[in-house]
Amino acid sequence: MRTTGMGRSLAALVALVAVSGCTAQAVDAHGSTHGSTQGKTPGSTRGSTPPSASKTDRSATPGDDKAGGTTPSAAPKVLWSRGDKGNDVREVQARLHQLAWLIPAPTGTYDTPTVTAVKGFQGKRGLPRTGELDAVTWERLRGMTHKPASWELYPYGGQPAARPDPRCMTGRVLCVSKTSRTLRWMIDGKTVSEMDVRFGSQYTPTREGVFSVYFKSRYHVSTIYHTSMPYAMFFSGGQAIHYSPDFAARGYYGASHGCVNVRDEGKIAALFAQVRGGDKVVVYW
Repeated sequence: MRTTGMGRSLAALVALVAVSGCTAQAVDAHGSTHGSTQGKTPGSTRGSTPPSASKTDRSATPGDDKAGGTTPSAAPKVLWSRGDKGNDVREVQARLHQLAWLIPAPTGTYDTPTVTAVKGFQGKRGLPRTGELDAVTWERLRGMTHKPASWELYPYGGQPAARPDPRCMTGRVLCVSKTSRTLRWMIDGKTVSEMDVRFGSQYTPTREGVFSVYFKSRYHVSTIYHTSMPYAMFFSGGQAIHYSPDFAARGYYGASHGCVNVRDEGKIAALFAQVRGGDKVVVYW
């Protein structure tokens, strides 16, 4: 019996499918395929490394059923979703903020605004709009953003205070860390209170070193910038520790003219009442 050209082509195609099968693999932003991922890790602790999307389980296993079909590819593993908390979630939020998908500052909680932001990011890139941060979405997000700096993770304060400088461990000291952007009020090595602070910009930097409070002014107004400086405690020339309503409103999206700004008026009011002239001020990294 003679076989037409179309019949021979169809037979060859059926044979090819039968021996090779068909698999579907995830492709990340760099065009790479990946293996299995770790499970979901909500509430991770500070300093942990977020799971890499390079471990996504997207390969399909050829089926061995009688029909010769294949098992559908598994969905990418979910890393974080609504309700999860931790510094890894804070990093996700900071990266979304860099791309203007998330407007509110990072909170460390995977809340409704975060779900909405992730959905928007996914939809823009042709990914399933689940609102959950899966391995594929995380890989794309990391590839389009930079590692957030500390101030991006805590743009309105709340960062844990840094370890006190050794020079803060004796006497009455206003211990100011530029690393954690915090002030510790310490007496004989014990912390009495802590508060968020802000410094000058690169053009008007806050001086570092050991100083002392030489003048206090409850209702001070700057003679240079004509701005209010309540609860001012001067320690180096015109630089002082004082309350800043601008810091309270804008957070670290602004800067001082060299002073150490405090955003919590209640805390600095209490501090102002306790600090005496001659008390030490240590500003350090």
